Amino acid sequence: MALRLTPSVLPTHGKPKLATLFNPTSNFSFKFTSKSLGILPRKMSLKVSACQKLEEKNVRGSSTEWGKVSAVLFDMDGVLCNSEEPSRKAAVDVFAEMGVHATVDDFVPFMGMGEANFLGGVASAKGIEGFDTEAAKKRFFEIYLFKYAKPNSGIGFPGALELVSQCKSNGLKVAVASSADRIKVDANLAAAGLPITMFDAIVSADAFKNLKPAPDIFLAASRILDVPISECIVIEDALAGVQAAKAAKMRCIAVTTTLAEDILKAGEPSLIRKEISDISLEDILNGGSGSHNVMVQESQPINDLAPASPEFNMTGSITELSNYPTSGAVSSIGGLPEEML
Repeated sequence: MALRLTPSVLPTHGKPKLATLFNPTSNFSFKFTSKSLGILPRKMSLKVSACQKLEEKNVRGSSTEWGKVSAVLFDMDGVLCNSEEPSRKAAVDVFAEMGVHATVDDFVPFMGMGEANFLGGVASAKGIEGFDTEAAKKRFFEIYLFKYAKPNSGIGFPGALELVSQCKSNGLKVAVASSADRIKVDANLAAAGLPITMFDAIVSADAFKNLKPAPDIFLAASRILDVPISECIVIEDALAGVQAAKAAKMRCIAVTTTLAEDILKAGEPSLIRKEISDISLEDILNGGSGSHNVMVQESQPINDLAPASPEFNMTGSITELSNYPTSGAVSSIGGLPEEML
């Protein structure tokens, strides 16, 4: 997978590693098979019993059984930023300008899959012919940035800044791993008052052909951070994101800021919390206390995982990522206008 690096308008001091490449997708089919998952350890290739409790497989009561944690991968929309509802409102505005009636609920099934699928999925469902995904995305970003996500507008979830800071203070690497385009990532972090320099890496949708529920974004974050996938914890709010974490063979803490607990359970997260302020360092490092954990009762076969795209080769096809300069930022669509920084 080739990466195209373009200059960013962001300041260049102390920059995290970033991964972007403008290659959006309008593919709304996310049916995956297990055939291409040759990277799974043998012991994880077995089916998980349909009624097995999560505490009996992934989540254990002690830190030894929970396993080592070296990095936390934060989804952005719905985890760090209270931006899912504003995003849906901006999308409704886009369709209204086209003379098409849409509601915020129409976009719920496509959350966490990137803007191309977020907008294109509704267009397809409504039978809109000749839908221009790129033009719609451009207008969506214009509306979203200048109407819903102005700098320091308070869209950051309470506790987000504190948890990221806690993780860093305890020696953990932190990354933003989002299915949103970089221009939206930049806007949301600015609006939430989360300095981009807090993060060791930022991985956005522009760099990938396959978005969540495919695992590519999380696998790339692991590679950039130089942390084994077994030592990464994902924090997600969307079912597609939880499924992507599972496909990447990473533990996942899900939050119910966007979807109901029962829906998230289908993705088999390791833990479920109400929102990011309810996630403790104990949850991340040791899997929390058994009495507090929300257990998943209906497991699905571990074989039903989304494979990485063919372009993503775990043996080293993304060598460019490991050579990313730490002093320079990369943006797929030029970053934010200077007046918004």
